[in-house]
Formats: sequence, structure tokens, C-alpha cells
Amino acid sequence: MLRGAGLFTDVAEIQRDVVNQGQRNAASRFFHAMSDKDAIAAWGREIDRILHIFTAELTLNNHTILLDIRCDVRAGQGTGGGQKPAKASTPIGESPPPRPRACFGRDGLIETIVDLADSLNPVALIGAGGIGKTSVALAILHCDRVKERFGDNRRFIRCDEFPPSRADFLRRLSKVIGARVENPEGLASLRSFLSSGEMIIVLDNAESILDPEGTEGKEIYSVVEELSQFGNICLVITSRISTIPPDCETLEVPTLAMEAAHDAFYHIYKHGGRSDAVNEILRQLDFHPLSVTLLATVAHQNKWDNGRLVREWEQRQTGVLQTRHNNSLAAAIELSLASPMFKELGPDARELLGVVAFYPQGVDENNLRWLFPTTSNIDAMFDGFCVLSLSYRSNGFVTMLAPLRDYLRPVDPTRSPFLCTTKDLYIARLSINGAIGRPGHKETEWIKSEDVNVEHLLDVFTSIDANSEVIWGTCSSFITLLYLHKPRPTMLRSKIERLPDDHTSKPDCLFGLARLFGSTGNYLEHKNLLLSALAIRRKEGNDSGAAEVLLDLSRANRTLGLRQEGIQQAKEALEIFERLGLFLQRAWCLNALAYLYVDDNQLDAAQMPQLALSFGWLWGEAENSKSVGLTAFSEGYIPPRASGRGRFIISR
Repeated sequence: MLRGAGLFTDVAEIQRDVVNQGQRNAASRFFHAMSDKDAIAAWGREIDRILHIFTAELTLNNHTILLDIRCDVRAGQGTGGGQKPAKASTPIGESPPPRPRACFGRDGLIETIVDLADSLNPVALIGAGGIGKTSVALAILHCDRVKERFGDNRRFIRCDEFPPSRADFLRRLSKVIGARVENPEGLASLRSFLSSGEMIIVLDNAESILDPEGTEGKEIYSVVEELSQFGNICLVITSRISTIPPDCETLEVPTLAMEAAHDAFYHIYKHGGRSDAVNEILRQLDFHPLSVTLLATVAHQNKWDNGRLVREWEQRQTGVLQTRHNNSLAAAIELSLASPMFKELGPDARELLGVVAFYPQGVDENNLRWLFPTTSNIDAMFDGFCVLSLSYRSNGFVTMLAPLRDYLRPVDPTRSPFLCTTKDLYIARLSINGAIGRPGHKETEWIKSEDVNVEHLLDVFTSIDANSEVIWGTCSSFITLLYLHKPRPTMLRSKIERLPDDHTSKPDCLFGLARLFGSTGNYLEHKNLLLSALAIRRKEGNDSGAAEVLLDLSRANRTLGLRQEGIQQAKEALEIFERLGLFLQRAWCLNALAYLYVDDNQLDAAQMPQLALSFGWLWGEAENSKSVGLTAFSEGYIPPRASGRGRFIISR
């Protein structure tokens, strides 16, 4: 039993503390009740019940004082009014984990979030696994401005460390914030505590509790949404999925900038200086933070120099990203694939992700139903991939980060039914005749946006089946479409040149490559490739094919200033086309000869009308209308001039 006088002295001290906290009215009621010694004794016996009532009425600071009262009273009961124990040095609730030692390239993002926190706006950081959401959140909690604003009321909850149920979330929330309500029924029982002062709460890896397909996903979402509406709380959510409360300011966490990725890598890796080859590997990883960190850690732990690191990458790619403590990129990706939301997408979801991963550009959203005709809910499935941060939308394509592509793409493309379907569809699409002025030319312009995907498809399948006439024929068509619509070098050149000379597609591919080089201004390679194609055509005994190459050679030599060589080749081509009765090709030869003669000062003004009439007649025969060709010159047309791509067009 407590002594009344001793307790009265202690209570008098408490009165001063409470008054100093601005709670004079509550304290006054308390002391009126203590005026009688017998009442004081009764109060001592029932202190726990009274403190429970006080907790609901007092502010957070008073809550701390009352905990000290409990300690004083219990100590007095045991010692007959002994000394008051020292006040605990740790704050109520749990302190956040420490700040990351290094957080490169995130200063701007952190500043933006801190500004939002100053206004107590709820924030959601969304991004793929390993993108650095947790590091950013911890950096925010330890930012000087945030520490000054929120003090010890900075809370961090790892949502993947407890079962995804409403009850478990509420229990964890109560413990972390220091409310000490054992089994809260909802936020109502925590409201007085949550409302008592400004607070910042981070819900990290929130996808594990907010997954709408989870057992209690909707119930937990409702609680989190209510929590985001507290006017005195800044709620920060990090999540792989974008199903977050609508009031949250949503920020997509990007990959690192190039220099930040370099700094992060070399901060860990100490066994080699900065290297362009290593920096190229980081670029191939899309500067993905987790991948950069894992690569640096593995290389550092194994004491690889730059050369060994590059060799390991060339052999294993993202298979290198596995540390000795079993931290790996695979674990981060598989966590997303194991989510209820992903599983709800159906049994084809994993393979469809593999198709997205296979194509460097991803999949054109406008082509989804064309590429996957047997999948009825294809649009919803691709929306799901984006919600889960397994993919993202970019310039009309659904694509993914390079580390995810490397992990998710099919090991054997021939065993992926969906991928093989897309291959067959692209082959059919490439077979359309795209010659200038011919039907279908306009339709083949689609290659401008999907050239990288098609090139990769052909590169992979020509490696799998080097003898396939269908694949190599498609390769020739692809090069022709590049020449017509998007002239550029292609990675397929080395494979084409390695084909045996008796391969049926080699001369066509060489001829297409030659025109491609000519259209990009590399006329010497243009000529060399044409000479290779001509040798094969002559060996085959293909006169028409040889004449076509000779005609292009004459144009290449004219560009190179080798007019006499060009004249001889144009004449030889003309003789072959005359023998074969090909009118249009003969007209092209006359056109080429005309310009070669003019350039070489062998054609005077008196000879031009006769040449023009011959050209017009041949052109008209080819078009089944002599008047078309003859009228062309009578109305002032001149012979076709060479276009920038080696084609010849009629122009005024």
C-alpha cells in the first residue's frame, strides 16, 4: 500500500509536468479527485484502470508522462515509496532502420518527396523490384528536414514481414507507432493516438498487403486508404503494384542516370579502375540499381579484375548476379511472379511475359490482338503486367527493363508456342511486295517502328536454323524494307556473308545489303557486295539476276567516278535484258547509260531526243501502253534520275 503523503508529493510533481504540457483542465480534474487520503489509497490500488481512461484523453506527450506514473507507482508499491526510476531514453514505438550508406543519383527525387512530406501529402513510390524504392524511402526518413519536422515520429513498416491479413497489419501498425493496443479492431481504436501529433509512416513493399487478389487485399486496402486521409500523417508507400489509394501522389522510381550507376558500381567494386567495357555492361543492365549493386558485389567478392568481369558477363549475362549470401536478381523477380495478382492472370501469363522479354522493343500495343489471336483477355493481361511493374509502356510499346528481359525470355525460343506464332505472323507480313510505286508499298512502312524487333527475331532464328530458306528469304525481304523505308546498317551482315555460296538466299541478301550500303553513302562497300553477288549469280547461271546486279554496279561506279567501268556494265546488262525481252529493265539500262555518257562527255545534245524516245517506248511497253512512255517526254519529262537509294524515278 502507498503512503498518502509520499504519493501526494509525487502527484504534485506530475501536476506541474501536465500543466506545462498545456493540459491544465485535465490535470485539475485529476487533483480534485486526490484531495482525500482514502481516495488516494483507492487510486493507488486501481491505477491501471485510471491510466487506461487517461490515455484516451491526453496528448502524446502526456501519454509518455503517464507511463512514467505507472513506473513510479509500481516502484513505490515495491519499496514503500522509493526513488523514481530514470526515464527511458528510447522513444515510444520503433525507430526506422538506418539510412543507406550510399544513395546515388536520387537527390532530386528525394527533394520532391520531402517537399510533399512537408505538406503532409501521401506519396506512393512505384517501380519494379530492385529499382531502389526502399533506399529512397529510408533516405527520406533520415533527411534533416524530415527529422526536424517529425522528430521521433518517423515510422517504417516492412509489409512483407507479416502475414497479409487486416488483423496482422493493424497489430504491426500499433506496435511500430507505439500505441500498445494489443489487438486493434480497426483504426478507430488507434485514432486518438494517430491524431495526437504529426507523423510520417513508410509502408515498404506494400504490394504484399495491397495485392487486390490477396485473401484480405480489399480489407487491408480500406485501412491503408483511411490511414492516408489523416491530416496530420504523411503516408509513404513503396510498392511494385500501382493499386494504391487515389489520394496518394504517385511517383515512378526510374533507373539510375549513367553517372550515378557508375558511381554506385565503383563505390563497391575495388579490384579494377574505371573501364569502358564495364561501363558498357552497366548500360546493358539499363542502370538498374539492384543489378548494378549485385554485379559490383559479386565482382568484388570474387576479386575479379575488369577482364575477368567482362568474360563472366559475356558467358553468363544476368546469371552472374548471384551473391554468396543468395541475394539475387532472380529472387526479386520471382517475388513478383509469386503474387496472387500475377497468378490470377492465368497459366499463359508467364509465357506471354517471355514474348515481351524476347523482343528488344517489347510488343507494340496496337499489335496485341494481331500477335496473340487466341488469347481473349490479352489487353487485360498486359495491363496486369504494367500494374505489377513487370513491364512498362514506352512510345506505344509494352516493354521491360533489360535485367528482367534477360531473366524472363525463353531459353529455347522454338519451344514457346506464343513466340513461334509471332514469328510466323512477322514472316507473313514481311512477304508483301514493297517496291516503290507498287501495291503494298505504303503498308510496308510499319517496319520503321518495329525494325529492331524484326532484326532480333531474324538474328535468333537464323542462328537456330541456318539452312532455313523461309527464314533467310524473310531476311532478304527485311533488308529490302530497310532499304526502302529506314536505311541503316544491320547486324545480319556477318551472318549473310558466312552463308555458303550455294545457299539459295545468299545472292538476294547480298544484293539487298549492297543497296542498303549505297543508300547510307558507303559506296565502296556497296560495290564490293555487288561484286560478291554477281560472282554467285554467274556461277548459278542466272542471267536475269546477273544483269540486275550489273545495272546496280554501273550506278555504283558512276557514283565512284569510274565511268568507263560503269558504261561497260550497263551495256552488258542491256544486252542480257534485250535477249530476255524485259522492256522495263532495258529502259533502266538506257537511263543509266545516258547519265554515264553525259558525265563522260560522250553524249551531245543532238543524241538526247533519240535516247529519250527509246526510253519512253521501252517504258510504255513495260507498262502496256506506249503512249505512257512517249508522252512522258513530249510533256517535258527527262530520263529518270537516281534517287538517294539507288532507285530511279521519273521527275520533271
